[in-house]
Amino acid sequence: MAESTGHVEEPRNFNPKNPPSLDPPKNHPISVAELAKCDGTNASHPTYVAIKGTVFDVAGNTAYAPGGAYHIFAGKDASRALAISSLKPEDCRPEYNDLGDKEQTVLNDWLTFFSKRYNIVGKVQG
Repeated sequence: MAESTGHVEEPRNFNPKNPPSLDPPKNHPISVAELAKCDGTNASHPTYVAIKGTVFDVAGNTAYAPGGAYHIFAGKDASRALAISSLKPEDCRPEYNDLGDKEQTVLNDWLTFFSKRYNIVGKVQG
């Protein structure tokens, strides 16, 4: 009987060094139009990023503010861009079901990463 020589990866640790105190997740419906208003350019709206339809409040992170490295994701469901590690505007869209297993895993890792750092404020509707 041959022994398995496969490599098993250690579980990834997505816990932040200083875990934030997060509110219980909310399931408020958020339209695509409302999400688009939450792109960090209007002080009367928070800054949101959605992944797989789950909307996160990222307002406290300047990386998602105008001029920030990840502002491209603000006000959008950036699932596809996160899955394929892209900062291209055309990739910031919610479609991801056609991606391969590797990209799906990357996307799920991002969902876990965000859920441990940012409040979930709702779900994209429509």
